[in-house]
Amino acid sequence: MPNIKSAIKRVKVAEKANAANSQAKSAMRTTVKKAEQALATGADNAQELVVAAHKALDTAASKGLIHKNVASRKKSRLAKKAN
Repeated sequence: MPNIKSAIKRVKVAEKANAANSQAKSAMRTTVKKAEQALATGADNAQELVVAAHKALDTAASKGLIHKNVASRKKSRLAKKAN
């Protein structure tokens, strides 16, 4: 643990941000998995889940959790499975 006040604060802020980012990234992964499973099983709400996954991927990319090209690639592959 650092001794300097500003460094202590940076550690606290970094831990808080890390927790929030981890939670958001996990939620995004879950949304994408649900959409993929719905497409695989041919569920009725598959299209809605794909839209939710696209939104989650865009949000994660805008927050810098994943690279924008990764989000684009995942969205493209989901759309390909949906069609």
